[in-house]
Amino acid sequence: MKWFIWSQSFAMMAASVSFPFYLLFIQNIGRSFTSFGFAYGLFTLSAAVCHLFIGRLADRIGGGKLLVVYSFGMSLLFLFIPVMDSIIEVYIIQVVLGLLGALQKTSEKIVISDVTERKKKGVIIGNYHFCTSLLASAAVMGTGFLIDYFTITIIFYGCSIFFLLSGLILVHHGSMFNQSVAKES
Repeated sequence: MKWFIWSQSFAMMAASVSFPFYLLFIQNIGRSFTSFGFAYGLFTLSAAVCHLFIGRLADRIGGGKLLVVYSFGMSLLFLFIPVMDSIIEVYIIQVVLGLLGALQKTSEKIVISDVTERKKKGVIIGNYHFCTSLLASAAVMGTGFLIDYFTITIIFYGCSIFFLLSGLILVHHGSMFNQSVAKES
């Protein structure tokens, strides 16, 4: 479970750090509440639609593999965010972010369910959320200080590395995870 906490802590840190600065970044592109509302609506709408098939897909190929797709997908996507310069590009990124967010949300729950014992699920899930949230909050506060010394672009590239690390941890420990789930079945 520790490897999963580390993997998802990197992902949560990257998502938590980037979100407030992403809002500032797209504000410079959109310049209106209408375009911002539409962009965020595209994110939530694409996530909702994707949840319809992600659950079925997770049952077939496993939550761990989908989390790898999420981590690597976010890592790649974050390389494109700093070079966006039109509202259409923001809208496209929002749709992809919605898809990847839905992947993460469903897959995380599946993996946590698979790696926890029935009697201690609440304690383990509580500890998991404590660790990932604590590291995410520290990352957001730390980034607030660092942003004075670096550009927003550097933040997105750094977050891309965090997502990449999350995926690499999942890939490295994926075979161990698959073996432990197979033993329980």
